[in-house]
Amino acid sequence: MKTVITSKGSELTAQFEKRFGRTAYYCIYDENSERTSFIPNEQANAHGGAGTNAAGKMLELGIKRIVSGDIGPKAKELLEKYGVEMVLLKDEGQTIQEIIQQLK
Repeated sequence: MKTVITSKGSELTAQFEKRFGRTAYYCIYDENSERTSFIPNEQANAHGGAGTNAAGKMLELGIKRIVSGDIGPKAKELLEKYGVEMVLLKDEGQTIQEIIQQLK
């Protein structure tokens, strides 16, 4: 299963980012292969629709779970429609590596 974690940077030591649509990077963690990759969020500075566009991108990538802190109502509705699990965290102090360890 592929999981996306919103991230402030493009490495495992980067801090978790609470904003889904405005995050700097998405960490893609594949639980089957235990591989991670990072992609920049091209919608981070969009004037509107960043969350909905990001949700569409997640669906294109075959993401089944998203770990973030805040997902807007339109993006949430789209993700729910396609059965994507959403895990909301409050603590921005965690690193991506720490979150991945919790997912295992």
